[in-house]
Amino acid sequence: MKKRDFIKHLGYAAFAAPMMASGMAPRTEGYPEDYPQGRGEAYWARIRKDYTLKPDYINLENGYYNIIPNPTMEAFITHVRAVNYEGSHYMRTVQWENKKRITGRLAEMLNTTDKNLVITRNTTESLDLIIGGYPWKEGDEAVFALQDYGAMREHFKLISKRYGVVCREVSVPNHPESDEELVALYETQINPKTRMLMICHMVNITGQILPVKKICDMAHRYGVEVLVDGAHCIGHIPVDLPALGCDYYGSSLHKWLSTPLGAGLLYVRSEHIDKIWPLLAEHHREPGDIGRLNHTGTHPVHTDLAIADAMDYLEQMGLEEKSQRLRFLQRYWSDRLRGVENVVISTPEAEARSCGIANAGISHMKPAKLAEQLLTEFGIFTVAIDYANVHGCRITPNVYTTTAELDRFVDAMTVLAGRT
Repeated sequence: MKKRDFIKHLGYAAFAAPMMASGMAPRTEGYPEDYPQGRGEAYWARIRKDYTLKPDYINLENGYYNIIPNPTMEAFITHVRAVNYEGSHYMRTVQWENKKRITGRLAEMLNTTDKNLVITRNTTESLDLIIGGYPWKEGDEAVFALQDYGAMREHFKLISKRYGVVCREVSVPNHPESDEELVALYETQINPKTRMLMICHMVNITGQILPVKKICDMAHRYGVEVLVDGAHCIGHIPVDLPALGCDYYGSSLHKWLSTPLGAGLLYVRSEHIDKIWPLLAEHHREPGDIGRLNHTGTHPVHTDLAIADAMDYLEQMGLEEKSQRLRFLQRYWSDRLRGVENVVISTPEAEARSCGIANAGISHMKPAKLAEQLLTEFGIFTVAIDYANVHGCRITPNVYTTTAELDRFVDAMTVLAGRT
């Protein structure tokens, strides 16, 4: 289906009635239809034209924030103007209906329903809402990994101080031999006082994909709930939330779904909704209404609207096709650097254990120095990682990245690795 068809059928159509009733027609121009058939190099070269790229450097740090493709950007700006034009009338009438429509569409993408999903600002907000709102008692225990994101690890430390919760940390190996090794790693920390495991779906510093379903099945046998950090997964790899079997799942949509900054989601299984204390107090809700966890106050609603446009763009591309392209780009450079003297790849080699993200370091060079050299000498922007058994730069190409750019990265790493 062509991009314009998606815009009409899935994106703006959902909002056209309330907006046009207020005198605000949706914008539909600016969506080219000249995409080549198939998903060969000509197609990805055309996708690259949808991005306004800074010429100063090659951006291989898309993991923090995926810049918005121009079609999504134009739609977002239109939403900003439209909401500003409507002002309080929009905010007091259709904002919640529109947000519910978008939530429903996200839920469909993830094989769940809007009864279990809310739109948040980011993964940190989503997961910390659960960590801080869980009904902890003194002596309860939680398990997480040294490789987990710092904001959530710090929040566990806060609830430890506040409620007397015991926190246990494991260290996820960079190159596990099997899923069973990872399952056993977490299982060894479980005891009758354990209430929650937090795990990554995709480890942010290495790109390793964990066997979430197997870990959840193991934890549930002990009556332990599982909180999953999926910050890098939505819009990156296919995600079926019920199939994962987790109790809670958080993600950032401004990463691989490429929405404007400030969009995330939280999934909560139905049986847990009522026991979590909200971050912000909400008006009366009926039992089981996940909206009780989603009081936001006045916030940038045009960001919520643009989620639909980002989904339009992804669906034109195809999630499976995008995922395959990201994995191809990662393997294009990482396979060539594996085995190069002094280069250390901290991402598993097995194809199923990673997708677009990987980490590469040089044994005799500090990660901060490596990142600096890549930028100043070779014009390549990355981010240094130097903790939790990971010492290198996280490399995150995007769909606009070319193999020629990755050739430059491989050449740069080879040169730096050869220096003494």
